[in-house]
Amino acid sequence: MADTSSTLKSEPRASTGVTAPKARARRLTTPHATIAIVSFLLIWQLASVVFNIPTYLLPSPLAIMDDAMLHWRVLLHHTGITTFEVVAGFVLSVLIGLPLAALLTFSRAMEKSIFPLIVGSNTIPKVALAPLLLAWFGFGLKPKILIVVLVAFFPIVINAVVGFKSLNPQMIFLARSMGATSRQIFWQFYLPNALPSIFAGFKVATSLAVIGAVVAEFVGADGGLGYVMMIANADLNIARQFAAIVLLSMIGMVFFWIIEWLERIVLPWHVSVRVDGTKV
Repeated sequence: MADTSSTLKSEPRASTGVTAPKARARRLTTPHATIAIVSFLLIWQLASVVFNIPTYLLPSPLAIMDDAMLHWRVLLHHTGITTFEVVAGFVLSVLIGLPLAALLTFSRAMEKSIFPLIVGSNTIPKVALAPLLLAWFGFGLKPKILIVVLVAFFPIVINAVVGFKSLNPQMIFLARSMGATSRQIFWQFYLPNALPSIFAGFKVATSLAVIGAVVAEFVGADGGLGYVMMIANADLNIARQFAAIVLLSMIGMVFFWIIEWLERIVLPWHVSVRVDGTKV
């Protein structure tokens, strides 16, 4: 009995010894990324000073920061414009893409007639479509948002279709044998099974939405960070261009983190968002 009790007491210590390094590794993920970024910026600043690199070729991080702090009101205004274009285009892509993906999944006629058109439209460079949209809708926000939709639309549809089609047919047979309706099967079986793929499409679409907004602003705009980069390029203000690039990267990263946060809330049961890969 004494040996058995000592064995039982030693088991919790063994399990905590296995999970503690994993938790410690997760806590150190963000500092590691911060250290890497800070080290890169320090090397960049040191190289700018040691090699005396001209500002019009490659400004130092401090020069970029000084320009951003000096013109922060202007940059904040144009950041708001680009952010609105990205968010509006992404939301429209979701509202259009998910229902269309459901139609492509459950209708063979729709899949055969529309799916090849979607794939073919994605091969068209969006830069070539931007002048046409500007000619049709003017230089307002509407053509920029449409270009964002065209860019972010494809990964949402493709990933949603893959998620819907990945449901095991035996689950459908089981649900029907228990008297479930088609609507119940969709909401309780198809959609939960497709959510991991759908969120993967959302994550890809976040970065593409930022790219689409900048492409639209390059072609023709009177506001936004792409417009700021064009004006700065004409004035050979490389520091301003880098400041706009940093802000664009921040928009994409924050947008990605928001989608990841929503994924953790909606999919706490999925292996990709569990605290431990083997335990819920």
